[in-house]
Amino acid sequence: MGLATEAGPVQPSAGATEGSGAPTILLVQASTDVERGLISRWAQDSGLDPVQVLPLHGPALSRPLAEADGAAVVTAARVAWLPREHNGVRRVRWADLVSLTDPRRPPARQQARIARREPDRAPVVVAEPATVAELRARHRDGGDLGRFVAGQATLALERAERALVGDRYKVPKQIVEMIEDDPSFRREVTALAEKLELPEAEVAAKARTDLQGLVASMSPMAVDLLSGALRPLHARAWDVQVDTAGLERLRELNRRDALVFLPSHRSYADPLLLADVLAEHDFPRNHVLGGENLRFWPVGPVAKRAGVVFIRRSFGDDEVYKLAVREYFGFLLSKRFNLEWYMEGGRSRTGKLRPPKFGLLANVAEAVERDRVSDVHLVPVSITYDQLREVAAMAAEQAGAAKKGEGVAWLARYARAQLSQIGTAQVRFAEPISLRAALDATPDRRLALQKAAFEVAVGINRVTPVMATALVTLALLGVRDRALTLGQVRRVLAPVREYVLDRDLPHSGDGHGGDALDTDAGVRGVLAALAASRVVTTYAGGEEPVYAIERGQHLVAAFYRNSAIHHFVDRALAELVLLSPPDERWESAFALRDQLKFEFFFPDRDTYRARLTAELERLDPGWETAQDGRAILGRAPFLMAHRVLRSFVDAQLVVAERLAARAPRNAIAEKEFLDECTGVGQQMLLQGRLHGPESLSRELFASALRLAGNLDLVDPGREELGLRRADLASRLRAVLGQVITIDELDAASRREVVGVAP
Repeated sequence: MGLATEAGPVQPSAGATEGSGAPTILLVQASTDVERGLISRWAQDSGLDPVQVLPLHGPALSRPLAEADGAAVVTAARVAWLPREHNGVRRVRWADLVSLTDPRRPPARQQARIARREPDRAPVVVAEPATVAELRARHRDGGDLGRFVAGQATLALERAERALVGDRYKVPKQIVEMIEDDPSFRREVTALAEKLELPEAEVAAKARTDLQGLVASMSPMAVDLLSGALRPLHARAWDVQVDTAGLERLRELNRRDALVFLPSHRSYADPLLLADVLAEHDFPRNHVLGGENLRFWPVGPVAKRAGVVFIRRSFGDDEVYKLAVREYFGFLLSKRFNLEWYMEGGRSRTGKLRPPKFGLLANVAEAVERDRVSDVHLVPVSITYDQLREVAAMAAEQAGAAKKGEGVAWLARYARAQLSQIGTAQVRFAEPISLRAALDATPDRRLALQKAAFEVAVGINRVTPVMATALVTLALLGVRDRALTLGQVRRVLAPVREYVLDRDLPHSGDGHGGDALDTDAGVRGVLAALAASRVVTTYAGGEEPVYAIERGQHLVAAFYRNSAIHHFVDRALAELVLLSPPDERWESAFALRDQLKFEFFFPDRDTYRARLTAELERLDPGWETAQDGRAILGRAPFLMAHRVLRSFVDAQLVVAERLAARAPRNAIAEKEFLDECTGVGQQMLLQGRLHGPESLSRELFASALRLAGNLDLVDPGREELGLRRADLASRLRAVLGQVITIDELDAASRREVVGVAP
């Protein structure tokens, strides 16, 4: 079928009507004599002799199409003006904007010159043809046939042009009008007006205003300009390495269904970097959902025209706005436009994934449930960096500093900081998740979306590589403030790297020419890069250089470490379980799972038990009957619990003790309480009760407070509440004692292996 159906992409075909024997009606989309002349010349050169040549304008088509023979073939043509080619790429540049021209829409006075001197910039694209009978059959709603055919022809021409310039320029047009013309939308407006007891015209007007605020116009010129302007914010800072096999799987899937990209969020650069990766592999540009805080001039207006959908962080009780969002999502997905947003709700301040927010998924689910689309696939995306310039600012926020607002001055500072390279960035894609399958498997929609969001997070973690900086900071944070020589760092890392390879975990060296940690020079390079960013300090005044975490940089180091610790959580928990009596080990294992459920993504109980069993067997195949777990841990090639869990347990203890110190009848204001935890935590650190400054994180305190809330220990209550708060603090002190025991066992091992004092 031709002239735009929803079945898929249509290729241009200059001779599409040749040999059919049927009369041809040519619809011409042209606004100048030059364009009409180019199309006329194309028709002559291709041997096309149309019986009618009509302007591609609805009112002009209605009568001719109503009177035409059903066997007549309808096709359409227009000139696709292209920018000049630079380095094999045709993109609009800022120089074009300075000259006040858009190479994709040159003014009439320039068109003749371009057609004469640069004919490669003025190809004619042609829509796949369809018969008049086919178009009449597809036109079912009783509206104007000319308007319908004009819309279909325009869409078919856009598809034909995309085949020439690439899918990255797939752009929707006249979205607000098309949504308003949809009978189902008009019914929704009527029903909502009745529910709110408001005039229908008032609801319709507000819905239109909300849609206009939401809709991203996606101009090819803006796409080029924004990409060109913002590319230096990531292109100079990182060598970007991409999971191309994962992209090819997604390309095949995208031929049938829309995709919703759901990346991890550690940097402002995430959407810029992902957009470039997709454009380089000729994916259509995503509609990216962004917060209103980034809608500042001049980025905001250009971004809105380049596919950024500025959306409120909270809809509250605004039912009309909810309707606008729902209908906009449904429209985009039904046309196979891909979406992208960041489920964590903001950049991770700790380096590990935040709990996902799944509210926006409800709008996608509705499109599936109402059969506006056959299916939508959720794509977990891991974006991981060796280093980030912005981590220091986020670490300061975790210590209590106020977040600086975004604006032109902020953007200029951020751009200056990105001018030198600081390592690699890895972009990897996990297996996509069918939303229809998720909804069918769990009748309760809210529960289904929670499970889907959880699976997205698990997928991201599964493909996130263990970066070299993560392992080096893991090693240095594990010895507190002591310094290690290069050889000692390598000996600490050796068994951990062997574990990574044995479990076939993704890591920064797989498929990219080897790991930086394979050689002395490679490890020295990682340490030097961290030293250049003032995360690591180097003392070279002795027999050989020694390395330690720079004073005041523990939260930054923890950020890099935390990007990989999810791969080691099972190992850390297995170590703690071995410190319990044999008949209490599984009870301890599930208690630890409950204690840390707001920090890590745990599977169902049976899967969790199986994974933990595998780790315990790695430590000792006879662990179940072994009475002395300490002996097993003493023989282990490396220990992880203190490196992975100490900062989280420390933060939980600070929160639990501050709750226990509160009168149970007094209400808790979160901000003031977190301020109190920061102050008292600093005192506990100075007293040696906490392992290191990486525990003093407002995000960790907030997660611990959520745990307490889940245990019903936050809201005011009777005296019994005070007892339960004290019991939580006591249990956390017991777990912390086990972590300290493993730290001591590891210190003994370090004395033997690397010569580091306890």
